[in-house]
Amino acid sequence: MQSIYEKYHLRNVINASGRMTILGVSTPKAEVVDVVTYGLNHYFEIKDLVNKTGEYIAKLLGTEGAVVVASASAGIAQSVAAVIIKDDADLLLNLHSSDKQVAREIIVPKGHNVNFGAPVDTMVSLGGGKVIEAGFANECNAAHVAAKITPQTAAILYIKSHHTVQKSMLTVADAAAVAKAHNLPLIVDAAAEEDLTAYYHMGADLVIYSGGKAIEGPTSGLVTGRKQYVEWVKLQTNGIGRAMKIGKEGILGLTHAIEVYLTAQKETGQEMVEKMTPFIRDLNAIAGISAKVVWDGAGRDIARTEITFDEKAIGKNTFEIMAQLKQGDTAIYFREYKANEGKVEADVRSVTAPQLDVISSSIRQLVTGA
Repeated sequence: MQSIYEKYHLRNVINASGRMTILGVSTPKAEVVDVVTYGLNHYFEIKDLVNKTGEYIAKLLGTEGAVVVASASAGIAQSVAAVIIKDDADLLLNLHSSDKQVAREIIVPKGHNVNFGAPVDTMVSLGGGKVIEAGFANECNAAHVAAKITPQTAAILYIKSHHTVQKSMLTVADAAAVAKAHNLPLIVDAAAEEDLTAYYHMGADLVIYSGGKAIEGPTSGLVTGRKQYVEWVKLQTNGIGRAMKIGKEGILGLTHAIEVYLTAQKETGQEMVEKMTPFIRDLNAIAGISAKVVWDGAGRDIARTEITFDEKAIGKNTFEIMAQLKQGDTAIYFREYKANEGKVEADVRSVTAPQLDVISSSIRQLVTGA
């Protein structure tokens, strides 16, 4: 049988960049795929499916409520819409055209207003909100956030991500304290985070996760939190959420993936170090290359290989090297956030030992011709 890669003239991919949307995020376990297939081949009363799976997930996590959505970014937009609209039936149907005077401002630490593949600001705007930045690009504390609160404030939004500024930033607990003191909801976007309950227990009213990243489910998102706010998110099915709907297979697939995730043995950072040690040794044997272990900048238990290219010795800049590694029959992707400094990172969670050998061999051939 002709492979998908052959049929559509696609390149094979070695994903050393991590669970990234541009490469399809992750590969769900076989039992999750089986549940997705079951969902595709059966009918359900969708509202009942949404409610019952949400109740099941909430019970698993020990939260008041939960709902499966299309993606983490959809979760941001629908959560923003939920705190603006609440249960206003007219505003639900006319969110962007209504001139009704309701609070629409969403306070975001300035260093959190990032582009994660799309701008945070755009997701807030889709939800009918307006971003109000607090603090500075390199600093934001509780007082900075509190100073921006007015009668027009609908919520505080906190982005927990490696994309955001990490230094001199208030914590989720700090943001929750400000929100509580001013009787405002706190929304936390924790798309790639691995702990599915921590931010809820820190005081967040709505917490958003990607279903396809740490959880390794199908393309989907999870919104969990306080029951009233989750119910308002669910109302968005008849509003902006209609354009972001998730199918029955995604709902069932993510629900099962969460159950698996909560009981599965997770790869530790130290195990990642052991896996990448021969890879680092091979890279350090290549002229013009140095490699070492680095840890996740957002504090997760994830170890990666940082590869530094001596651009003068090699005769190519790092961007050129990365572009060339993406060509050919197999495209190799790294985390390129520091490519302007001559550095990239290899995330080994989705890479096999033989693939690591392919990566080191490809780099050797590219920079030395050997």
